[in-house]
Amino acid sequence: MNSVIALIVGDAQADRAVPPTGLTARLTVFVSAAMALLAVIALAISMTTARVADAWADELAQSATLRLPADRGDVDAMLQTALRVLEQTPGITAARALSSDEQQALLEPWFGPDLTLENLPQPQIVTVVAGGAGYDADGLRARLSAEVPGAVFDDHGAWREPLLKAADRIRLIIWGVVILIVTTLAAMVTLAAHASLVANEQVIRVLRLVGARDAYIARAFVRRYTLRALAGATVGAVLGLLILLAMPQDQGRDSILLGVGFAGFEWLWLLVIPLLSGIVAFAATRTAAFGKLKEMT
Repeated sequence: MNSVIALIVGDAQADRAVPPTGLTARLTVFVSAAMALLAVIALAISMTTARVADAWADELAQSATLRLPADRGDVDAMLQTALRVLEQTPGITAARALSSDEQQALLEPWFGPDLTLENLPQPQIVTVVAGGAGYDADGLRARLSAEVPGAVFDDHGAWREPLLKAADRIRLIIWGVVILIVTTLAAMVTLAAHASLVANEQVIRVLRLVGARDAYIARAFVRRYTLRALAGATVGAVLGLLILLAMPQDQGRDSILLGVGFAGFEWLWLLVIPLLSGIVAFAATRTAAFGKLKEMT
């Protein structure tokens, strides 16, 4: 607690060794703000992608379709048999045959609304809704193959697995970007601290002559650059928040293009990012200060 208070309050005599303004000061604030802004946007995209992917995967996991062949004369009998098999399958809560109008509506995005399907053979589509712990897909396929020859059961696994893999890769890339942002911030703060130490070498030598220890001198540099990074990151986080609030929102749709942002406890990242920037700046400046002061000995 005392070290935190000392970091905030500082020491007037030691602070004179660190210029309050100048290129390094502006650079530290600017880089911290830019990195925090990028981190907010990157994390928001990552977490939105995860939410949308999870929502789509859940929907696909709870739904399936059964397609009956269109070239069979006993389609009605096959449909009744298929519905009976589905209703008797544990884990399936509902099964419904789509009407001709509903099936035509499904084809409109590809063929347009003017396509007439009345004279064309259409496979009968049955929508299946699962509940609870789900059902045995392999066992259901085997029974349908035996009792409804030609029926094709699709549990959307071919769609669900690539979707989850793509979402995982996007999250991995975003976290890699965040790590790169943190590394860049540490490197820039280190360079700024080095430049400031070199520029104030004569002041540091005078402080040493009057009995100041390296820990005393380094504390001033650590304090100044930590607070600058913290201030800049706070500004960047606020700008990131404003950008997210300006994004189009539509809570009724699960889309990465609508509703990019945080949800629930994810909003705490707006507080964590500035604090993390301060910690990174503290560690980078402390390492740079003691290393450079050792070279000046």
